Amino acid sequence: MELKNAENMKYISLVTLTVQNAALGLSMRYARTRVGDMFLSSTAVLMSEFVKLLSCLWLVYHEEGNSLIKLKEAINIQIIKQPLDTLKVCVPSMVYVVQNNLLYVAASHLDAATYQVTYQLKILTAALFTVAILKRQLITTQWIALVVLLVGVAMVQLAQTEPEKSDKTVPSGPEQHRWIGFGAALSACVLSGFAGIYFEKILKGSNVSVWMRNIQLSFLSLPFGLFTCLLYDWSTISSQGFFFGYDAFIWYLVTLQATGGLLVAMVVKYADNILKGFATSLAIILSCVLSIYLFDFHLTLQFSLGTLLVMGSVFLYSYTPPKNVHAQTAKI
Repeated sequence: MELKNAENMKYISLVTLTVQNAALGLSMRYARTRVGDMFLSSTAVLMSEFVKLLSCLWLVYHEEGNSLIKLKEAINIQIIKQPLDTLKVCVPSMVYVVQNNLLYVAASHLDAATYQVTYQLKILTAALFTVAILKRQLITTQWIALVVLLVGVAMVQLAQTEPEKSDKTVPSGPEQHRWIGFGAALSACVLSGFAGIYFEKILKGSNVSVWMRNIQLSFLSLPFGLFTCLLYDWSTISSQGFFFGYDAFIWYLVTLQATGGLLVAMVVKYADNILKGFATSLAIILSCVLSIYLFDFHLTLQFSLGTLLVMGSVFLYSYTPPKNVHAQTAKI
């Protein structure tokens, strides 16, 4: 029975990871290019952090036996009484706010398929920060995978040779500049790699649970997010209001961005590296197919080859080769 449940959770994980990876990129692209009043991305990032904070508080509340008293005690012990430990989270919390704002910029200037493929460069940046910060060694196949990843992303970017034409295909939203989108996506990948590895180091260096860490992250992200809103969009907020351009779809996007990562974190323990690779590849394929129908995306041979290289690099990087049989025999 337990084996059957574990097998079912693997398939559930595959579907969840695939849908979440594809849905966020497609939804962000649609939200930034649809007809109508344009919402402020800085306020969407801030609201996502607020929803994420509420979600994590509920998860810890559930872990503590649905007791508000125990929830309060847990927050007091693990956060309030450990101010220096809590302050460590300031760095990734600020980085994540900047990263999420950059992702909106990337989604505004890149079609969903290109965005999905380009954002896989976070594998490269995470690997480099793993070596630099965590002092881990990468095996030969992983280095090869990173090179293949770079080549694939380069082919995908160079396949988009008609930026002037794409500027006219979007009915609303900011003017399309492919290289601005690529720069924003690349910067987001660098920040994602650094923040992810930094956060991993913090998690392994203490006994604070991952949900409590996320409460710290979201809580500390709120002032950074509010500062970003006031710095870049104060004039619009003061004249049009904080929720200008919001409707049901924007609230769905805010919720998806906030809870998507938490949902993945809950199911990822059932997914091995091969399953994660499948999910990433299926998400890329799904984004490409839906972009053709939703955004009039034109699939070229070069784009297809570059995408295949990126998908192959994901599998190659996550592949764990079997141990040397001769070495094991020699030890016996």
